[in-house]
Amino acid sequence: MPAHTTPTLARRRPAWRLVLLTLVVVLAHWAVLRAAPLALAAHEDREGASSWAFTTRTIDAPPPSARPAPATQPVAVNPGRVPHPHARVGKRPTQDTSLFVNRSLEENAPPALDNTTQAATETIASSLPVEPPTPETPTLLAAAEIPTPTAPKPLPVKTVRNFVIPPSARLKYAITGEVKGFPYHVNGELQWTQDGKHYDARMEISHFLLGSRVQTSTGALTAQGLEPTRFGDKVKSEVAAHFEREKGKITFSANTPDVPLLAGAQDQLSIFMQVAAMLAGEPNGYPNGSTLAFQAVGPRSADSWVFTVGTTEKLSMPGGEISALRLWRDPAGEFDPKTEIWMAPELGYLPVRIRLTQRNGDFVDQQWRSTQK
Repeated sequence: MPAHTTPTLARRRPAWRLVLLTLVVVLAHWAVLRAAPLALAAHEDREGASSWAFTTRTIDAPPPSARPAPATQPVAVNPGRVPHPHARVGKRPTQDTSLFVNRSLEENAPPALDNTTQAATETIASSLPVEPPTPETPTLLAAAEIPTPTAPKPLPVKTVRNFVIPPSARLKYAITGEVKGFPYHVNGELQWTQDGKHYDARMEISHFLLGSRVQTSTGALTAQGLEPTRFGDKVKSEVAAHFEREKGKITFSANTPDVPLLAGAQDQLSIFMQVAAMLAGEPNGYPNGSTLAFQAVGPRSADSWVFTVGTTEKLSMPGGEISALRLWRDPAGEFDPKTEIWMAPELGYLPVRIRLTQRNGDFVDQQWRSTQK
């Protein structure tokens, strides 16, 4: 090779490495956005989870509601004595919390890369705080192979006498996280509206390049607080759970088995507002160490969630300093994260921070940035 070509090659090599590094960083952000939480929604059934991927698209605003204008003041109700639900029913979902399901990167994968970039992509995907992805074609079980659900075990019971429903509000969040050393940043928003009789909740996690994931919950406001009728979870397509109270069961659009509907059941988004209504109704009724138990319904299954009440802490958030009551949920299984939530009295006990921490140190931290009434 002529001597005068050597400097040209030396200049080209760093440029190629820069392009390769850029691809790896983009893939890293693509992967971690899909691991971002949606209101404790990182709990999804391991066998029933479908693969999903983000694509860049325009998200249309939801159509205006035909319901009356949302109330601007908290709504207080007095239900008398209402027992909490019992233990888990149906299959155990995987981590889905705040607002929080992780699926494989198989669908809509980017074009094939060279060996070095492909190895980096596989490292990122394997580091996400999820359980192993299921195959595209699920294994069909004979009827004799389908396990029979066992009777649920009782959960701790807390008698609730008063609920104060949070006033309508829109909370915006700054979300940060880390997956195997790769930091990322996305945006979050909680839209909560109620008119004293009905409610609508919508949590969205979005990235301006990669699209969004949206969870929705609709239902009624009763003497028992929130009574969801439908819970939806949408990335590319939507899966939903339906609360059929007249039949005493919960059905799923994903064709997973129905489960019994227990008293006080919530979905994985409405549970935040139900906890807020309980805390606001009895501010001194939940001392340090007490527990709150729920049947928590996801888009494919139902589980039991138990939160432990901690103490009030002063937090420094992107939206400023604010006092909030900390609650947490310990991991129920090997792949479940530790979940911590902070509920702010001055915002009707709506969540101002949600943090998920995996055993390997990966985390997602959703922090309050602003509030619009």
